[in-house]
Amino acid sequence: MVGITLTAEQIRSAPLDVRRWIERELAASLGLHPGEANANQPKAEHLVACSLEEAAAVLSLIQGMFPVVNVFFELGRQGASIGSEGLEAFRLADILRHTRLQNMSQVIGFLNIINQAVRRVRNDPAATLFALDSRGDCIVAAQTQQSASRLWRQVIGEPETSGEVEGSGAKAEPSAPGAVASDPQGKGATNAEGA
Repeated sequence: MVGITLTAEQIRSAPLDVRRWIERELAASLGLHPGEANANQPKAEHLVACSLEEAAAVLSLIQGMFPVVNVFFELGRQGASIGSEGLEAFRLADILRHTRLQNMSQVIGFLNIINQAVRRVRNDPAATLFALDSRGDCIVAAQTQQSASRLWRQVIGEPETSGEVEGSGAKAEPSAPGAVASDPQGKGATNAEGA
């Protein structure tokens, strides 16, 4: 057996396939098996898309559970678009890191709590907000991602934008829980969570 040490920068700069392989190897060595959770989840074709109003109703049901709210707003970040199917994929490892939860079971458990809230809002016991794939991705409808992103911007009081950074043509990624938002009156930066 040969051991190697990689820095975080080396891992970040590695090709996507290598990063996913490292992630799978680490998950397996730590006893985390995201693919096993997938066996109990419906396939992507059964996903529901949440409108802004439904996302707000879901938020009202989970608002007393701060870690669950954090996971919910992670679904408003820019994910990886999956073809032309109107789906967004989020790496569970990224959600775990961004929310600072202790383990993957918490992330999946909180996603299930959010899913229960969606079922309650839609009055549909078969509704599914997300699916997990064998690579450790959480997949949601693109409309759900957009609704969660718009709702986050409303919560922090950020004005609606067209999604482009002015004058650059580049897409702007919405602020996310824990992000630092600048004060529009020029009084310095504020923590967006405190808004």
